[in-house]
Amino acid sequence: MAILVTGSTGTIGTQVISHLQGHNVDVRALTRSPETAQLPAGVTAVRGDLADPDSVRAALQGVSTLFLLAPNAADELTQAMLTLTVAREAGVKGIVYLSVFGGEAYADVPHFAGKSTVEHMIAALELPATVLRPAYFIQNDLRQKDALLKAGVYGAPIGTKGISMVDVRDIGGAAAIELVRREQAATPLGRETYALVGPDSLTGDGIANIWSEALGREIRYGGDDLVVMEQRVKAVMPAWLALDLRLMFARYQSDGAVATAGDIAHLTSLLGRPPRSYAAFASDAAAQWTKA
Repeated sequence: MAILVTGSTGTIGTQVISHLQGHNVDVRALTRSPETAQLPAGVTAVRGDLADPDSVRAALQGVSTLFLLAPNAADELTQAMLTLTVAREAGVKGIVYLSVFGGEAYADVPHFAGKSTVEHMIAALELPATVLRPAYFIQNDLRQKDALLKAGVYGAPIGTKGISMVDVRDIGGAAAIELVRREQAATPLGRETYALVGPDSLTGDGIANIWSEALGREIRYGGDDLVVMEQRVKAVMPAWLALDLRLMFARYQSDGAVATAGDIAHLTSLLGRPPRSYAAFASDAAAQWTKA
């Protein structure tokens, strides 16, 4: 039997597949374009789209474990719930679902609320699943490169309450560990939940200070203006997504998203090491930018 990875060519999916290498498991990658998918040797590309349940049914043939990452789309909730339904009907014995940190509390943020609803479905139907709840991805801040290097500004409006951002490599590692554990189990395992977080409570000014140290120049925080952020995002993304993200940052500013010591200890136990820090990421990124 095999593990099927959805979102296989995206930021997280590629990390999951990379971390599955060397574990002696059959890995299949769901993609809309298998003929052009760039995948590691030994990974099989399988045509499918979560918006097309029949294609998912076909892709699940011979699959026993599923990594479910629903796309950031207007119908994300529908796609995720229907995929879980199809997986249940196919007899999949293990699921690893990528949710979000703080989903239940951020009830006015559409993609958070949708993921929380999927978690409710998993619990209500007693599906054999691991729910992973990642915080804001550290690597999202690679988009800040031009602002950091050209203007000396860190522009993500995260506020002053604090966010325990997570490195995407830790997300991939945690997902792979749970996928392999469920795939190699003789029978379906009980439900597990992990907060995927970093070790720090990061604020706008705090991150600006980290970049100042990493780049060897003064970096300032660009401030909390969410209207400007929404307009900037709308230039490159759909309007519905720009508003969704504005609502997310508004909750970061009002409530924060800080991990508990228990969250960090639980993830450390799963990974077998502490989660990566933002400072380590910034140092590596600055070194690569300087080399380039």
